[in-house]
Amino acid sequence: MKLLARRAATRLKRQLRTFPAVLIFGPRQCGKTTFARSALPGWKIIDLESHGSLRMVAADVEGFLLANPKRLAFDEAQVLPELFPALRHVIDRARAPGRFVLLGSANPLLLRSTSESLTGRLGMLELTPFRAVELAGSGQGGDRWFWGGFPPVHQLRGAERRMSWFDSYVATFIQRDLPALGFRLQPERVRILWTMLTHVHGNLLNVSDLAQSLSVSSHTVNDYLDALEATFMIRRLRPYHTNAQKRLVKAPKVYVRDTGLLHFLADLRHPSDLETWPRRGASFEGMVIEELATWASDSLVRPSLNFWRTQTGSEVDLLIKDGSRLFPIEVKLGTAPDRKALAGLRQCMQDLSLKRGWVITGSGERHKVGGGIEVVPWPEVLRGGLPFLER
Repeated sequence: MKLLARRAATRLKRQLRTFPAVLIFGPRQCGKTTFARSALPGWKIIDLESHGSLRMVAADVEGFLLANPKRLAFDEAQVLPELFPALRHVIDRARAPGRFVLLGSANPLLLRSTSESLTGRLGMLELTPFRAVELAGSGQGGDRWFWGGFPPVHQLRGAERRMSWFDSYVATFIQRDLPALGFRLQPERVRILWTMLTHVHGNLLNVSDLAQSLSVSSHTVNDYLDALEATFMIRRLRPYHTNAQKRLVKAPKVYVRDTGLLHFLADLRHPSDLETWPRRGASFEGMVIEELATWASDSLVRPSLNFWRTQTGSEVDLLIKDGSRLFPIEVKLGTAPDRKALAGLRQCMQDLSLKRGWVITGSGERHKVGGGIEVVPWPEVLRGGLPFLER
């Protein structure tokens, strides 16, 4: 498989022109190292998971930085927590942009050393597995939905080999990666909970039900969910709240972020299995939400993502907030939205005083249905985006 151009390269260049250091973060095996080598020609990249490299840097972190004051990248930077305060001291001696790049496999908002040591000095860029638009642009996007976006999967041929990769990935993630990142969790319980989440993917999260099924406390379940979210395995999409009088739900919705992992954990073994899977529509919804989330990060400044749902059942799958602007998006797998989907979108637009809304469908033709609502087939989104995502 040839090297794919990653759309994040533009964001990285923008960040390097602004900040002395940039953190590229994302799940294990999403392609961070390959991306850095491609996007940073001529840079020295130090792999801190290599014992020799770790000992070399750890012996005198600040001295190493002073000896290599620019075009230096550290892979798996969270392995060496003392790197972050040392970077602060070196950066403050000369606040030139584009000096250092860090790569990490945990959410930086949960890495206290990062947030406290490098405030105002560090740009952040989340790298996801291959996006649907990246694979579609290369002519390799036909199986992106079922197999997800992890690059090693798309280097393999045959369902059996790909499933073997997922099996190894899940085992390694639970048994090695989580402990290495500082999470002290019971491996078997992680696997059971992760599998349980495939059955409620796209639903409101009921922690009490999960706790009862696992025979543990709700607090314990939340700890496990925090770990899975911090390592980019799941997304808890929070509800949108306003000062409106209408009563809205308070529970988040939960998604397994990569559809390949979702299908593997749900015991789907071949793309044809997806045709009869009861969670098929929710799987498509999750893929679209992940794609739009990354698209929004490309084009907007600190967008926020939510869903909207009243306690009477009116719902919109995704609200993208850009400053004071709100973009409501409903996702439906079929060729046309049903009456309930349109009613929920119209109710949301009315309650939030919005003039435009979108329905993304699995196929069909682009058209308007009145009231400011536009129906856009997913293939059209991949080719041309949505107006506010491509401005």
